[in-house]
Amino acid sequence: MNDYAGQHEVVSENMTSQITAELTRFVQELKQERKSHFHDGRKAQQNIETFWKQLEASKRRFERDCKEADRAQQYFEKMDADINVTKADVEKARQQAQTRHQMAEDSKGEYSSILQKFNHEQREHYHTHIPNIFQKIQEMEERRIVRIGECMKTYAEVDRQVIPIIGKCLDGITKAAESIDQKNDSQLVIEAFKSGFEPPGDIDFEDFTQPMKRTVSESSLSNSRWDGKSEPKPGSKSKGKLWPFIKKNKSPKQQKEPLSHRFNEFMTSKPKIHCFRSLKRGLSLKLGGGPEDFSNLPPEQRRKKLQQKVDELNKDIQKEMDQRDALTKMKDVYIKNPQMGDAASVDHKLAELGQNMEKLRLEAQKFEGWLAEVEGRLPVRTEQTRRQSGMYDTQNTSAVNNCAQDRESPDGSYTEEQSQESEMKVPVTEFDDEFDDEEPLPTIGTCKALYTFEGQNEGTISVTEGEMLYVIEEDKGDGWTRIRRNEDEEGYVPTSYVEVYLDKNAKGAMTYI
Repeated sequence: MNDYAGQHEVVSENMTSQITAELTRFVQELKQERKSHFHDGRKAQQNIETFWKQLEASKRRFERDCKEADRAQQYFEKMDADINVTKADVEKARQQAQTRHQMAEDSKGEYSSILQKFNHEQREHYHTHIPNIFQKIQEMEERRIVRIGECMKTYAEVDRQVIPIIGKCLDGITKAAESIDQKNDSQLVIEAFKSGFEPPGDIDFEDFTQPMKRTVSESSLSNSRWDGKSEPKPGSKSKGKLWPFIKKNKSPKQQKEPLSHRFNEFMTSKPKIHCFRSLKRGLSLKLGGGPEDFSNLPPEQRRKKLQQKVDELNKDIQKEMDQRDALTKMKDVYIKNPQMGDAASVDHKLAELGQNMEKLRLEAQKFEGWLAEVEGRLPVRTEQTRRQSGMYDTQNTSAVNNCAQDRESPDGSYTEEQSQESEMKVPVTEFDDEFDDEEPLPTIGTCKALYTFEGQNEGTISVTEGEMLYVIEEDKGDGWTRIRRNEDEEGYVPTSYVEVYLDKNAKGAMTYI
């Protein structure tokens, strides 16, 4: 699956470098060219509109001058026919009419000239300028279509190069899926949880006609206790261990129950496993499960898993506290009223609840530390934190071993009795102060800041675009890389904000392909 995803990343990178970058530059060029053509078209349209306005203006002026010349000619004829008008007035009207006729002739010539010019410009506009502009736009679009086709061909070549590798990846996935052996998986679960309990042997015949001591088969169901001569298990205060499914008799002097009652209990009772959490953890480790701190998951999924685990532990702690409060009240009642019960009988249960609460608190603190580390409150796990985590793991392993020893009978089977010697002892070593002064981590490469990052949270560092820095710890899968600017300034930055160049000879360096 990783190889399959890697081939898709190769396709993406090749498309980005060979297609996307070229298309982006080509599109910008097309935008500028298209804008230039549209500008030429608007300019040609404004030019023809200007000539049309000039033609309309000369036409209206010619029409007005013609009307004025007609009125002047009519006025002159009227004055010339009137016998009461002096000769001077008639001459004046005649000159006025001639002037108007001359103006009309000038307007006519101007209108004719502008009309010819407009017709010429109109022919140029519709037969030369506009067709040329549209031809350029068409050529531009055709170049765009050709480039799109070339990009599609390039994509096909890029994809065709990885098809054989993808086919091998798919073949590997199919082969891995076909190699699943459900029987083997079931056997792993059986081997992890098998109890080692052997079926009981045959029951001996008891002859009641003869006065003799009755003997019971050692492997019989009624033999609920071990022989007192057998060696007790070290570290256990109990005198005898019980087989699973059989209840413990509280009174040591109680007579043995009939075999039928024992058989009924065997058929109806259910096994109790006190350390199911430790068994579940052991199964996950045996079956190849993930680590306890979910470090194999992405940061967000890991944070959710850790938060869910912390919530579950807090609920368990609250339940234990409620049981302790209830037992404390019961003890107070027994102290005030001794006839109701013995107050000392509650002390053992209270001590057991206290131990359980302490274990749960240690577990909760451990997961809260991991959760704080994921959320950024703790930028890096110090040696002290690692020592504490190791102490918690040691304590948990000891608790699981004690619980497993208490649940095992001499031949490996489980019992219901829980060990009472599960006190938490923190190992004190003389090396606790060795790591107070940590040596600076060596550089494993360099990096270049692709973007500016403002490191406002604790443990982060601010960088500016183009800045060169030293890498001292690579990305562990959480999306952060640890870098150093100088001896006094170091911290974490997002991995996507920097381009890392790791030294091949540096310890812990990886090669990126």
